[in-house]
Amino acid sequence: MKITFKLFASLAQYLPREAVRNIVELEIAPETTVHELIDRHGVPRRDAHLVLINGLYVEPEDRDRPIFKPGDALAIWPPVAGG
Repeated sequence: MKITFKLFASLAQYLPREAVRNIVELEIAPETTVHELIDRHGVPRRDAHLVLINGLYVEPEDRDRPIFKPGDALAIWPPVAGG
């Protein structure tokens, strides 16, 4: 199935070369988990701070189970510091 994979800020460096504006379409197996995608692309898990599917927060305990549906958009941001 196809999903959209988005990495923002310092995580954009982990996207495949064909990514455009921090976004790439991926073909994944239905049993793929969020953590599998993070690992497959070399994103350190500690840096995958804010994880959203279709704009909804994915709890850390849900990142190890298959929850994707065709057409989903996975977006990930690193921790943000500042004041």
